Amino acid sequence: MADTWYIVPAEQHDALVARAYRARGYSEDEANDAARFCHSATRHGIRTHNALKALHLDDLFGSKVGQWTPGAEIEKLPSRFAAAEAWDGHKKLGQAVAYRAMHRCMELAEQYGVGIVSVDNATHYLWGGGYVIDAALKGFIAYTNCTSATSEVVPFGGKTPTMGTNPHSWGFPTQDAIGFPIVIDWATSTVAMGRVQQLAREGRELPPGCAVDKDGKPTNDPNKAAALLPFGAHKGYGLGLIDELYAAFIGGGLPSIRGTAKGDTGEKRGSTFFFQCIHPEALRGHDYALGRSQQENLKACLRDILGHGNESCLLPGQLEAEAARRTDEHGGLLFSEAEIEGFAHITADLGEPAWKPADFPSIKI
Repeated sequence: MADTWYIVPAEQHDALVARAYRARGYSEDEANDAARFCHSATRHGIRTHNALKALHLDDLFGSKVGQWTPGAEIEKLPSRFAAAEAWDGHKKLGQAVAYRAMHRCMELAEQYGVGIVSVDNATHYLWGGGYVIDAALKGFIAYTNCTSATSEVVPFGGKTPTMGTNPHSWGFPTQDAIGFPIVIDWATSTVAMGRVQQLAREGRELPPGCAVDKDGKPTNDPNKAAALLPFGAHKGYGLGLIDELYAAFIGGGLPSIRGTAKGDTGEKRGSTFFFQCIHPEALRGHDYALGRSQQENLKACLRDILGHGNESCLLPGQLEAEAARRTDEHGGLLFSEAEIEGFAHITADLGEPAWKPADFPSIKI
């Protein structure tokens, strides 16, 4: 991480992001959801999925090329299952759909113990961790996966990228036990493509074993990375395949042409989403050891995991929680110099003066 960080007032950041989305034809609600999402990602230290990545995706796959539909309405499809809903996103902005889908899952879980929403004809929602954190903070166990906007990952043992980076995100309401939700969130490639772009901006190399160039040869140069490899070899491949299987059941199209103009004109090219919330009471058993309650049992198990010489181990979600606390302490969103300069194309599109590092107070961490 960079040593010097620049403090951008959250209101200034959010207003700029919302203006950028409105200028692209998105509705007021969509623009506000986009700004909310970018704020959340930055606040939690998710540098790979901040406003720079969000608007870059819209440049590549969204409103600028006619693949996403600003102002589209979500359609709830018929279903015989009370706790499971299927939606057609009609290529509406992914962040706006995702916030609504996770909220609906929480409503269903409050009523039925579990709630599921699957979304076809979607657009990429970026950082899944943000949605499960929201649900976990409200007391739910949450999960989501999505297929990526395009295929950038080579299956284990293969040579052609025919799968997405396909993230999984889980959130657990552990804040009463440890002070923050446990959040397990990852792309199933060795690194996210957003990380590749971040390293390219900062002039840094990729770790070995992350990417291949256009000829299928390993490369550490983020500017030459044409495709990514699954993390953990066959294990990451299997996890990435899960997203493609969910998508196939939901109605997603052929993975290798997603986000492109390749293939038959009748094929679909959008992403699919899957969301699930579980109310902890729906999992409550009747035989906790030593008469412990569910919450007491949760605390005891976490203490045991982090005991026995493991006291210095991190829990998933801890770094995000620390980043959020650090952000709040400094009274603004924290960006590196390269990120501040990266906002220039956003302000230029709006005909506004470029942000400069000297415009903002800085701190060293």
